Amino acid sequence: MTVDDVDGTPAAMGPRLRAAREHHGATLAGVSCATGISSSTLSRIETGRRKPTLEVLLQLSKEYGVSLNELAGTAPARAAEPRPTAPLSFGDDKAVLPLTRYVGGLHAHKHVLPALRNPPARPRQVSHDGYEWLCVLYGRLWLALGDQDLVMTPGDVAEFDTRTPHGVANTSPGGPVEYLVMFGPQGERQRQRTPSATARGTGDGKAAE
Repeated sequence: MTVDDVDGTPAAMGPRLRAAREHHGATLAGVSCATGISSSTLSRIETGRRKPTLEVLLQLSKEYGVSLNELAGTAPARAAEPRPTAPLSFGDDKAVLPLTRYVGGLHAHKHVLPALRNPPARPRQVSHDGYEWLCVLYGRLWLALGDQDLVMTPGDVAEFDTRTPHGVANTSPGGPVEYLVMFGPQGERQRQRTPSATARGTGDGKAAE
């Protein structure tokens, strides 16, 4: 490892820290409560706008159950471990099942949004560094991507730069919606064999109602 590699390691940990937090099933607010590190500081570290101190890294390493070598990307590959038998639950009743064990680089999750009794409001949008590929498995998914509103059905795929504000909601009448998400750090995206638009939905393409 060169001197430049060592100097760049703390800043490069942001995507790995974000991946470790998501694999741990924790929100920024939850990690902030557990560690005493403010949510804004955690967010800036994950997006590379702030270098974490050794004290912070030690706290997060302990909280996420990963080693400093894993966060630095210098740990040897781990042997395969059994996948979780139950998905992680979030406050909005969304269930997330991690499909990849490692932190950093591309990682995948299966998301399940429960059925709703009332028509949903337009999804709350967020933006962050990264690139996302999304595929609907079951139900109807409302993807609010910037100013666009797409209704996606099984087999529909969308991919987009996550710096574009985005959010999702279930529009299935009386049933859940299931979809796969593959996320990668900024500049790291899926390689495609066939060309596609920046964001694509092959369903009815109508604005959600």
